[in-house]
Amino acid sequence: MSSPAATSLSEAAAATRPITMPDSLRRLIRLLLGLAIAAVIWEGAVLLFGIRPYYLPRLSTILMAMAATPRAYVDGFLRTLAETLIGFASGCAFGVLMGIVFFRVRALREMVFPIFVVSQTIPVIAFGALVVLWFGNTLLAKAIIAFYLTFFPVTVNTLLGLETVDPKQVALMRSFGASNRQLLLRLQLPTALPQIFVALRLAASLSLVGAIVGEWFGDTTGLGVLLLQAMFTENVVAIWGALLAAALLGTGFYAVVAAVERRLVFWNAEQ
Repeated sequence: MSSPAATSLSEAAAATRPITMPDSLRRLIRLLLGLAIAAVIWEGAVLLFGIRPYYLPRLSTILMAMAATPRAYVDGFLRTLAETLIGFASGCAFGVLMGIVFFRVRALREMVFPIFVVSQTIPVIAFGALVVLWFGNTLLAKAIIAFYLTFFPVTVNTLLGLETVDPKQVALMRSFGASNRQLLLRLQLPTALPQIFVALRLAASLSLVGAIVGEWFGDTTGLGVLLLQAMFTENVVAIWGALLAAALLGTGFYAVVAAVERRLVFWNAEQ
């Protein structure tokens, strides 16, 4: 049984122990601080250097214009988000699957992979025009364009990641009777995850680009629609408002993918 003196000493030590802030909260505070500094610099630079609104409006003016018509930005944000998520999810799933297939079946890789490479030489504008002609101005058409920009980098990085697996580790697991499925799930995919997430972070941005470009071919809702309407009317403030909304969506999406990466690929973060 501990003495009262020892108990008081332990309580005093606990009281003087520094309080550690969670990493997630620290990152959030840094992000908000960085955004606040950027906003002050933006506002101050426009006023200090007398930049004409045609080139760069004040941030406060842009935010007030967005607040005056919030429904248009909210609806556009949600529509573009849906197109981006569908294209991202389907493109990443297809890319990982094809990376595994190409890794397992070399003959298929030599036949099909060059077709994938050629497909990426087609400008997204030309491909988008075909997709809209085939499927109309629908959410599916925009998601397909996002898929088109997403699947190739995921396929390539999945294949590269799987090829980095140490053959000695494969031989060791086979000596213990591991099946191909066990090798894939317990060794090959975990080893390839850091490389795969490099592509997923890139795909988070590319899928958003694909969704916005797809909306330029004709739609009634979306951030791309807001941007195109503002360009036609030469409304610079509205253009910057659509750009800020797209930046918010892209940054948030990228942050979510990066957070999932830190959760799943924890051993890579420790290195």
